[in-house]
Order: sequence, then structure tokens, then C-alpha cells
Amino acid sequence: MFRILFLLIFVILTGCANNTLKNKSSTQYDKSSISQFGKSDFDRMADYEIRENIESLKILMVKFYKKNPKELRKTSSDNAEIVADWVFNSKHDWKFKSINFAQGTDALDQVFDESFEGDRVLSLITGLYTMIRKAHGDKIEFFIFDSLNPQSIYNVARNIEIVLWKVSTKKNNFGDLFLISNEMNENNSNLSFEREFGKIIGRTDYFAYALSEKSERGITRALQSIATGIFLPF
Repeated sequence: MFRILFLLIFVILTGCANNTLKNKSSTQYDKSSISQFGKSDFDRMADYEIRENIESLKILMVKFYKKNPKELRKTSSDNAEIVADWVFNSKHDWKFKSINFAQGTDALDQVFDESFEGDRVLSLITGLYTMIRKAHGDKIEFFIFDSLNPQSIYNVARNIEIVLWKVSTKKNNFGDLFLISNEMNENNSNLSFEREFGKIIGRTDYFAYALSEKSERGITRALQSIATGIFLPF
């Protein structure tokens, strides 16, 4: 009963997630599928958490490309939606020559590196996706015998907070932000990037703590300041 209650609360809290871009493989989540017989309540919660986080990353990728069209041009002449669809649904193992085949925190670090000449949006989304996936045992679907580490998932949530801080504050040698996102001025107020990042952080945090309760594995809270910009291991 305790596990079912956690699942219901989790679904309610995240039910408002925006699924503007649909994953071509979404049919794998059909609750009537035979694969569902090999899942516990927490496996379904994990499926939901990572699936909705991936949808948020798709949304962010399109939004970043529209705000930073020069980055899009480094990768393709197609529009933002087509490129995002290709990135998330093609077979490339998330290894892109144009961003030095970087993944995880390596890809995130080079987004804010003055000398990096590649597509900063592609590097950002690749870093976030591969970091989240690695923290989930390099899987996006879960079954009874899968084992997840709540500390790794908690650390990823803290790392995403660091990314959000860097996106909002880090500037190049000309005093310009590496990537344009939120806008707050007299003529415009747009915090949609921050809200989408917040959804990912909230889902990831909630699942980490729920998993900690279920597995009876404690979480060590990070004490470091976001401003240090140092990513936690996962």
C-alpha cells in the first residue's frame, strides 16, 4: 500500500508535464503490454520519471534552438523540431562528432568553454540526457530485477541545478551569455526554460527520495555551493 501511495502521488505531481514532442517509441509504455507483467510499482514510477524527463529535454532542445539559431545552423539547415526529432529518435548512440563525441559532464562543461566551436545546444542536451540515463543504470525502461542507486539519481538533480545556474549566469569574453534562455526585462518576461528545468529537477528528486525509502538506502545531501560549478559524481 505504501508503494502504491508513492506512485499515485508521483503521478499527480508530474501529471501536468508538457508532451509537445512525442517519442516515436511511446507505444512501449502501453500499460496493457505484456512487458508490464515484469514490473513493480517502482519500476513503473521509474519508467514514468525518466520518460517525462526525456520529454522535457526535447522541449528544452527546441526552445534553446529557437532562442539560439546560430547553434542550430552548426548542426543542420532543418528547423528546430526536425533536428530534435532526429537527435532523440535516430540511432547514433548519442555520440556526435561535432561535439567531440562528448557525453555526460564532459559535454556539459564544453557548453561553457570559450574555445568550444561546436553546437552548444546539442552538447547541452546530449550531456543532460546521457547523465540522466547513466544514473539510471543506462536504461530507460525498468523491470523487477533492476537495481537503481538513489544517491546517483539525487546527485544528477544537483548537477542539473548547476547547469541551470550556468546557463543563466555564465558569459563569454564579450560579456554575452553562452546560451540565451530566460528573459526578464521591462518588455518581456519569459521563465519557461527555468520552469522546464524545474520539472526535471522535481521529478528526479522525488524519485530519488522515494527509491531511498523503498530500498532503505540513505542519501547523503550535497553541501557544496552551486556557484562552485563542480559537478557531483553519478
